Amino acid sequence: MNRKKIIVPLIVLLAIAVYFVAFHKNKSLKYIPGNADAVVLIDVKKLTGQYLFSLITHPSHWSGNKAKGKSSGSLKEAGIRIPDFLQIFHLKDTKFSEWYSVLELKDPQKLITFLKKQNFVEKGNNHFQKDNIFIIINGDHCVAGTSDLAFENIQKKLLKTSSNPVWDADQFIHHTAASISFISGKKIQNFSIDLNDDEIEIKNNSNSQILNAVTSKLQKGNHFLDLELDKENIRNFSRFFNKSIADSSQAVYLKATADLEQVNDTIISYEYDDNFNEVEKKTFQKITQPNYTIDIKSDDPERTWEYFQSKKWINNENQFTAIPFLPNQISRNNNGVAIKSTRKPVSLSPQLKENYIFIRNTALLYSSLKTLGNTEKRIISDIDYILYGNKSQDYWIKIKAKNGELPLILRW
Repeated sequence: MNRKKIIVPLIVLLAIAVYFVAFHKNKSLKYIPGNADAVVLIDVKKLTGQYLFSLITHPSHWSGNKAKGKSSGSLKEAGIRIPDFLQIFHLKDTKFSEWYSVLELKDPQKLITFLKKQNFVEKGNNHFQKDNIFIIINGDHCVAGTSDLAFENIQKKLLKTSSNPVWDADQFIHHTAASISFISGKKIQNFSIDLNDDEIEIKNNSNSQILNAVTSKLQKGNHFLDLELDKENIRNFSRFFNKSIADSSQAVYLKATADLEQVNDTIISYEYDDNFNEVEKKTFQKITQPNYTIDIKSDDPERTWEYFQSKKWINNENQFTAIPFLPNQISRNNNGVAIKSTRKPVSLSPQLKENYIFIRNTALLYSSLKTLGNTEKRIISDIDYILYGNKSQDYWIKIKAKNGELPLILRW
């Protein structure tokens, strides 16, 4: 038999197989409810390909990766059907911290076994929890989230009805590893998420020249926090806390600079001696607190001051109590109000006339996060800075990691 007649069909079959395994994707998104207002979409195949390429080009990581995989367990062994696009969503009128995802299962019992090995606590009726991760198993599906408050609603809307809308992946993501999208009626605003060797970029515009220019200026400083926001950005960020703050306070500009400092905190407690006399006991612990200066410009400084007073954020000593880090002092001026910590004065950094929030990582920050596990602390300690920037309708967020031998996808 002619070898060419055998080899050519085999190559064609192999090419078809590679296409379906590595490139063909099911773009139908069935697990995003109609009342979702934000969606994170992860292109699993693209991210897997990026991981494999990084792994192949960094052979020094091969042995370490094997050991890590054996100890942590694999999702492939958890009975989960890995989707082409992982769909994570946020529901309208829920807390910003509440995010959910629905996954199909190949073997629910395998997932239960996996969860128990990962020290999830069973709360009854196939409901599991570990720290702030919640999972409920419903037949051949499971719902996972950072809360379980919407589990019942999600199961009714997505798993018990056929009328839920089916979205298309192209509505949210375009040739990137992931995306985050905000839904308002029929309008969808998409932000691409790119995972590079030493940074993660989230943006809605490919032109990053303005962000890079701001970054180069801010890197020359040494402050822990630097921010400058106009009226629209103040309004956008205030939505996470209270929708009325921006408008009621009349704030049109916000500038802040902060540094971290480790200080001794005195804890006073009382004990009783053998004669039942009360004895004061003092103990000391080191805590990390910021020193800061905040400048708020207002259309109506008098009204701004009255609004803060109505919220009971200014006490009799003219301290701004909405900021938990005291002591500080709040004062009025012709343009608005100023808030300054009094323990150690901090001068405002030079005005850039841009919209940005710049957070520089320091050892004092991640060493003080005692509630985090070792893995979370390791990831945070690897971050160099976080930068948010905005110009007109263009937005960027950059999470810059420290330079390392391995790309982020292998480090984290």
